[in-house]
Amino acid sequence: MPLKRFFGGLMQDLEAPRDVRRFGSGWLSGFFAILLAVTGLAMVIALRFPWLFATPELATLKDWTGFRAAVHLVLLASYALALLSLLLRPGKVLGATALVIGLGAALLGGANVQPDEARGWGVFFGLDFFIVNLLVTGFMFAPLERLAPHRREQRLFRTEWREDLFYFLVSSMFVQVLGFLALAPSNAINAGTGSWESFRAGVAALPWLVQFAIVLVASDMAQYWFHRLFHQVPFLWGFHAVHHSAKSMDWLAGSRMHFVEIILLRSITSLPLFTLGFSPSVMQAYIALVYVWSSLLHANVKGDFDRLGHWLALPRFHHWHHGLEREAFDVNFAIHFPWIDKIFGTFHLPKGRWPENYGIPEDVPRDYAGQFLYPWTRTGKKTDE
Repeated sequence: MPLKRFFGGLMQDLEAPRDVRRFGSGWLSGFFAILLAVTGLAMVIALRFPWLFATPELATLKDWTGFRAAVHLVLLASYALALLSLLLRPGKVLGATALVIGLGAALLGGANVQPDEARGWGVFFGLDFFIVNLLVTGFMFAPLERLAPHRREQRLFRTEWREDLFYFLVSSMFVQVLGFLALAPSNAINAGTGSWESFRAGVAALPWLVQFAIVLVASDMAQYWFHRLFHQVPFLWGFHAVHHSAKSMDWLAGSRMHFVEIILLRSITSLPLFTLGFSPSVMQAYIALVYVWSSLLHANVKGDFDRLGHWLALPRFHHWHHGLEREAFDVNFAIHFPWIDKIFGTFHLPKGRWPENYGIPEDVPRDYAGQFLYPWTRTGKKTDE
């Protein structure tokens, strides 16, 4: 019970109104103390149990000679900010939470922790990838949403932030499982199409920018029809409804996506990338772009872009896709190029206007377990009014 009250107090402090979070109140120092403490603890865990919590692709980062020094500085900064928050803030829950998390990192060995020699199982959970992904996208878009917000009244810790952060955690930590399942169709095609090697060599010989442009258009065309299909087929809509159930739009809302839809979407979009012979650097650049672009499309940032928005997908274009108004239903399926919607008659971008509200008329559960089961438990057809 005391633990439940503690977590309740922590959530209440994090979600405090703007006037309570003013500069000098100790809220900012407490928030960043927790952020740095969690970052340090996650990296210490990844260093301690690399066979279970470390992503192989990030091994170069952790092998850098200054990495452990950086982790040590992160933990020291979290301690300092936690103490500052404890001094400034009447409620001590933010500073105390950061200190407890930092202490946990220290007890595990801190920045000098040595890796456990246990043999791996061949399966890992990307805790380090989650932290790196969260910090990069968070520090990229959270300040932008504060400096140029579309909805100024919307807070960083808005309604449903906990659910969306959990989705972000799941998609990041299960990156290996998701990647294996999503690439299965591509691997099957590659295994049975040895006769395509000359064609693939020709594609790989194209200039880098030409390859990148082809990947952008081909993947967006595939995503358009995939996306549209999930709106039109009732059973598939049950999966996609989870994504549309978010009632607020910001950079984190894009991570709300059903596990099954993630696998199917990545399977479809990976087909042209991994079967037609594009250079690995082209694929890596595209994947990096998609991570950033998805956050941008959902971000709470202003900008009408009445002309550019007809040719390049920007937040207002995609916000209309999430609008609760009837005019916003089943429009703007493209991810990069709105002209694809123009070709197929689903483009909608009224000049200077944004949706008034977001979400869907269906009663989608708020918890992750309920949303995971929703495609199989929902009754009736897709609601259009």
